[in-house]
Amino acid sequence: MLDEKDPGRNIKLIIAYDGTDFCGWQRQENQRTVQGVIEQALEKIHGKKINLAGSGRTDSGVHAKGQTANFYSGINSIPQENFACAINSRLPQDVRILHSCEVKKDFHARFSACARIYRYFFTLCRPALPCESRYNLNLSRFPDLQTLNAYGRLLLGETDCSVFCGAGDRSKSKNRYIYICRFFMEGEKLVFEIRANAFLRNMVRSISGTLLHYEEKNTPFDNLREIIASKDRSLAGPTLPPNGLFLWKVDY
Repeated sequence: MLDEKDPGRNIKLIIAYDGTDFCGWQRQENQRTVQGVIEQALEKIHGKKINLAGSGRTDSGVHAKGQTANFYSGINSIPQENFACAINSRLPQDVRILHSCEVKKDFHARFSACARIYRYFFTLCRPALPCESRYNLNLSRFPDLQTLNAYGRLLLGETDCSVFCGAGDRSKSKNRYIYICRFFMEGEKLVFEIRANAFLRNMVRSISGTLLHYEEKNTPFDNLREIIASKDRSLAGPTLPPNGLFLWKVDY
């Protein structure tokens, strides 16, 4: 029997999901969310409510290949690696636990993370195929990668990202440390990749939309620096739709 002060084993999960039919990651009343359906599965296994902590929120329609979460379990009869199978058997097909393992008691999926990586995928100069449309945004042109990556380098290091922050974000500080901000080709797909310590609301979709918007307009680098420094959201480019965006990996 567990000591009342012992929360049980701390189980870490790596999670993939198709975000199309979810109202984002975070649990919401009367809404279908990723956190919500996993917690329902955990409740069936444990016979009581279980709180699941995620590495961060993803918006409605955003996907994940490597979301991380953790929960405390008092069940000792399930080997750590078998939690993935046990949970998957109680989940809908658009969510899958890729891996489960026991971690130290003080591990927290959000607060222990040192960086998150997102990738946004694009098809170029052709419509996305029906099997691609949920997971790619179509661009009707080939952008200049050299210019895009030069723009991206302006954001590296600690940056005030107010200009890229969506309405309703409650973060006290808008400063984020950006390690990677680049575009590259993967086969015939264009990929935008960004790695940062944390993200503001809509930040990835706004950065990618802004860099593409100003690359198309052939905006001078100094002008883009001024736009970033202005902290004025109205000067940024469009916030791209969520369907091409994936939470790719969380680093610890």
